[in-house]
Amino acid sequence: QVQLVESGGGSVQAGGSLRLSCAASGYTYSVYYIYYMGWFRQAPGKERERVAAIYTGGGSTVYADSVKGRFTISQDNATNTLYLQMNSLKLEDTAMYYCAASSRWFGYLPPSYPHEYNYWGQGTQVTVSS
Repeated sequence: QVQLVESGGGSVQAGGSLRLSCAASGYTYSVYYIYYMGWFRQAPGKERERVAAIYTGGGSTVYADSVKGRFTISQDNATNTLYLQMNSLKLEDTAMYYCAASSRWFGYLPPSYPHEYNYWGQGTQVTVSS
């Protein structure tokens, strides 16, 4: 069973930076192939939205328009760890951030919607204050 554990959340002032990490474990490529990994976030009263995602096989990445140029997603295949570097944080970035992974094939670009990812972490809170 695939397990995802996030870390790195916290409180930061607007304009600051945080780096989220997601450690993936509990699978082998012969049983589960993880095609995509991504970061989603959900603020109170809002739907869960994709922030950034990566196609693990080729490295193609996608970003929400609201974070382009500020956030960077990356992966370390040696340690099965996914990262999200968040710079120039804004108040509206405040949310619970979730790591997600998908073992289903959707093409060479990562899928957009939460239901297209079948593994989830517990989330890590990011709070940006003025």
